[in-house]
Amino acid sequence: MTKLAALLLCALAFLFLDGSLSSAFAHGVADGDKGFIQESSGPLIGPFIYLGAKHMVTGYDHLLFLFGVIFFLYRLKDVSIYVTMFAIGHSATLLLGVLTGTNVSSYLVDAVIGLSVVYKALDNMGAYQRWFGVQPNTKAATLIFGLFHGFGLATKLQDFELDPNGLVANLIAFNVGVEIGQILALTAILIAMGFWRRTASFWRHAYFANVVLMALGFVLTGYQLVGYFAA
Repeated sequence: MTKLAALLLCALAFLFLDGSLSSAFAHGVADGDKGFIQESSGPLIGPFIYLGAKHMVTGYDHLLFLFGVIFFLYRLKDVSIYVTMFAIGHSATLLLGVLTGTNVSSYLVDAVIGLSVVYKALDNMGAYQRWFGVQPNTKAATLIFGLFHGFGLATKLQDFELDPNGLVANLIAFNVGVEIGQILALTAILIAMGFWRRTASFWRHAYFANVVLMALGFVLTGYQLVGYFAA
């Protein structure tokens, strides 16, 4: 397990140091998708649903956070509640940020997103109960960090020249795609977690797995802060 964690950290660090991939971080958008978004005019429901699903499935920061959220959730009802809270937050700030033109540095927003991964890992490790004697409201935290995750993408979309014709419909379609992508990604994660939970190693390595998750969150945060101060 230790060797695997080290390999994951090394691989992620290598990607961060590769300047050619810098646009892939901080909620980056692929060049082909960027061109399509900027040239789009009028409602394009299908393509934007696809883009939303692609954003979620390839959004490593989203997936790390959601992995932490469902780590100790066993019932489908509980998973659905938390995923819905995240989706509501993500959708609300994405729409609000783009339509109102609210904009801040994407590096700072994404640094907070990295900290959301750290927060959830510490929560899974029982850190807040040990340190402060309280358990934060996990549903509220999921909603709040969902707001930041959506705002992170909104700051990127505002860098494009978006045609107002059909913009609202396309943003709603994009959010529907995000929900679809979230379901697909979480289905794969839950299947893998289901097999792992049936083994004796799950409880032996659950704490360490969240230590690795926390470390990845700190790496994401550090990368974004370096980008902010170097920009």
